[in-house]
Amino acid sequence: MAEINMRQAISDALWEEMERDEKVFIMGEEVGVWGGTYAVTKGFYDHFGAKRVKDTPIAEAAIVGAGIGAALVGLRPVAELMTINFAFVAMDHIVNEAPKLHTMFGGQMKVPLVIRTAGGGGRQLGATHSQTPDAIFAHFPGLKVVSPGTPADAKGLLKAAIRDDDPVLYIEHAAMYQVKGEVPTGDFTVPIGVSKVQREGSDVTIVSYCRGLQLSMLAAEQLAVEGISAEVVDLRSLRPLDMGPVIESFKKTNRAVVVEEGWPSYGVGAEVSTRLYEEAFDYADAPIKRVGQKEVPLPYNRELEQSALPQVADVIAAVKEVL
Repeated sequence: MAEINMRQAISDALWEEMERDEKVFIMGEEVGVWGGTYAVTKGFYDHFGAKRVKDTPIAEAAIVGAGIGAALVGLRPVAELMTINFAFVAMDHIVNEAPKLHTMFGGQMKVPLVIRTAGGGGRQLGATHSQTPDAIFAHFPGLKVVSPGTPADAKGLLKAAIRDDDPVLYIEHAAMYQVKGEVPTGDFTVPIGVSKVQREGSDVTIVSYCRGLQLSMLAAEQLAVEGISAEVVDLRSLRPLDMGPVIESFKKTNRAVVVEEGWPSYGVGAEVSTRLYEEAFDYADAPIKRVGQKEVPLPYNRELEQSALPQVADVIAAVKEVL
């Protein structure tokens, strides 16, 4: 095991997969000479060359469209979008082409495309650059959506995504690149569509992913000081969504809080809560609570931004309410 941050884990996954398979290449805005917006691909251009590390124009539709074309002819492109907010520019390619070609052509076509992008708030980038629209993309069948909350999962899920024959939207959090954690050495993958219990407990189930996982783990630590035992389940993948560990935990604790950075309406928390009610209603001893972002365009001002984003105190308050 080695303790590294999220940035390094993602970078290592990309480097190792490019060394392993010459069909893997990277394309996006400033991924080459500049080394990526968040320095994830720093040094890649010098090592792999311009053929496999391609700087593109500022044109998200062109990036994803070219990635689809490359995938259809047997390559394994990793298309980087500077932020998930810019994915809306390429929405037709992301949700109406890449996920559907395999099915529409009777399985004759494969689209092994990875779209890497960063989402989330907390960096004072304003309302149009700080959104967490993960649930929108997870709505569409055929598109796999993953969003890791630990460095180990960041590396393992990205390696699995690159090897997958289906299109995968890989969502990083813009404020988590410095988060550190233990990562296994050597080649390993984390299966897409498998949730994981990150902390065991007996009083309440906290379900989350990505930055919400960090909030949930911190909340669980503080709750433990007060004698409250919280079990934390990390979704890791939003599509496919693995509810097995969530339901098993809920059957044990009989109470649940779902934490996400996105807006609660029509969101991940709404989906998870509904499935718990549908599949484990008899085990509920209290209404399921959702914790999410305040439903406003995220402010630029730091104090206002932080007041709109979910915090550890919000998770703790929700847990105490269901208890």
